[in-house]
Amino acid sequence: MRSEGEDEGGGVGVVADEAIRAAWDSYRVLEKRTPADERGKAQGRIRAATETHGREEVARGTVFLVGVLTGYLIAEQAAAEDRLDPLGDLIPAVIRRLPTFELAGPAQVPMATGVLMAAAMGMDTVAWRDRFGQIPPEEALVHGFVLWLLADLFDSLAGRPGTIDRMMRETFNSLAV
Repeated sequence: MRSEGEDEGGGVGVVADEAIRAAWDSYRVLEKRTPADERGKAQGRIRAATETHGREEVARGTVFLVGVLTGYLIAEQAAAEDRLDPLGDLIPAVIRRLPTFELAGPAQVPMATGVLMAAAMGMDTVAWRDRFGQIPPEEALVHGFVLWLLADLFDSLAGRPGTIDRMMRETFNSLAV
């Protein structure tokens, strides 16, 4: 599942597999439907990935998954009659919901919006974000909330709660990540 792609600037964003898994685990910790025992295991994987790869790499994993989910939502909606317009519907819908998270600092919204825009334009979100330096903890938190909102939107469009979580866990299990 490693993120390897080239953005328009020629940069390549590579993220450790364990950091990507830990980024998804951060979604599972936020998701209220995650059973307590699974939440505990997810927290353990987050701790392990953070100790091994660092907080920054896990944050980059979150940026990678925001790109993956955004791209997937756009691709899935391409054939739909009432499809989401990435710039007119998808990004504004996600950004408007960020204030529902008390810890989502408004100063971090422009960078989160930029990551969503890069994803909507088919760019490597990690390479795009890397051009701005390290991801501070406050920004990493907002990317985690964006990931949760995208997953929630995916589930809403699928009409079944937990659909994206099942898909992601199956992917990680098949890759043994």
